[in-house]
Amino acid sequence: MKILIISLSAAVVSYLLAAGIIMFLVKVLKRGTNHTKKERFLEILSVWIALYVFGGIGYFSIYTHCGEKALEALQSDERVTISEIDRAWLFDGPGTSDVLVFYPGAKVDEKAYAPLCRRLAEGGLDCIVVEMPLHMAFTERWAAGRYRSQYDYAHWYLGGHSLGGAMAAAYAAQNAMHWDGLVLLAAYSVDPLPQMKCCSVYGDQDGVMNRENYEAGKSFWPEGAKELVIAGGNHAQFGDYGAQRGDGEATISAEEQLSLTADFIESTLK
Repeated sequence: MKILIISLSAAVVSYLLAAGIIMFLVKVLKRGTNHTKKERFLEILSVWIALYVFGGIGYFSIYTHCGEKALEALQSDERVTISEIDRAWLFDGPGTSDVLVFYPGAKVDEKAYAPLCRRLAEGGLDCIVVEMPLHMAFTERWAAGRYRSQYDYAHWYLGGHSLGGAMAAAYAAQNAMHWDGLVLLAAYSVDPLPQMKCCSVYGDQDGVMNRENYEAGKSFWPEGAKELVIAGGNHAQFGDYGAQRGDGEATISAEEQLSLTADFIESTLK
């Protein structure tokens, strides 16, 4: 019900904004041509600004929603307690000392990573999945820092998928003293990383991640970083949000890809 209300609210706001911009454009275009060059220039500039704003609103208001499996994974049980916290979801399992703060991929509903985070929490690694403004991790790549003062974990890890992983790496590179490790899922760093535990995972059928940039990014990995290339895995199956444009066809199930990923993360960080 909450998701439905949010979706309807976003649709109403988008409709009102679109209607207002269209009315403005019609009013400007209907005005006579008996204006100075400066007035016409300002009118045309106003039209372009309005179109730019409307295009931006349209682009960021459309994002990939999570699937049914993700919604099912958001239900608490006797092993994992799941709750909404400060603009994030906390997956609290039997472990008490380790936590992973996770950034979602570009324009992907953060809830799509519930199956993976639930699996990690069951194994003793609690997870905090951050809700990013506009569903883009670059808008608040420092978001992970606000949770450190709210929870008493001995070991803090940072990670993310795709753009979320890149932004997590950028933040970790500048705040090394606060993080014990980094998890990159179909992602790479463009900055030298400090000495910390680090693991990188991607599927060999990934059609989205830039392989040249990924290979170049290995030079920034800390000593001892570990890599897992999942045979048959693709880009989208790290979350539950459906097929992704440009991605390769996975030859293994999403469940198998998540299981291999979770086991590798646990073995690397612990």
